[in-house]
Amino acid sequence: MSSKAVVVNSSPLITLFNSQLIGLLPQLFETIQVPPAVWQEVTAHKVDVAAQSLPESAWATRTDTVSIHPSVAAWDLGAGETEVLSYASLHPEYIAMVDDAAARRCAISLNISTLGTAGLVVLAKRRGLITSIDEPIQALRNVGLWLGEDLIQLLKRQAGEYS
Repeated sequence: MSSKAVVVNSSPLITLFNSQLIGLLPQLFETIQVPPAVWQEVTAHKVDVAAQSLPESAWATRTDTVSIHPSVAAWDLGAGETEVLSYASLHPEYIAMVDDAAARRCAISLNISTLGTAGLVVLAKRRGLITSIDEPIQALRNVGLWLGEDLIQLLKRQAGEYS
């Protein structure tokens, strides 16, 4: 994965903020776009760490209005997923960071590159930012990201950590 640009959905942002792994995002990507619907969703609950931190994050760029791609709209996804995938479809140099299964299926059908929150941890390991994925994966699970044992084993293999 060689892209230097990512457009991020709310679930990965909230999960990364809550797990205190958000610092990996700007270390891995030079440009981080947050569409308006995602920005609104993340900042709606003012007592949440993500809501308080996102507006103060110098690395996050709030995009202007996103033109919704008709093929993405046909999937009837949430507003954030729709804007993230529409943005990435119009800007193929961007990776769409989404965790939602339907959004990932939509991206595959439209040939949009994606990355999930757990995949970000594997990428951080591959780039030498972390020495092991065990603790970051557990941190993601601790804040509610569901990762089954089969997926964790796959992530470990992808990170070169065989068990």
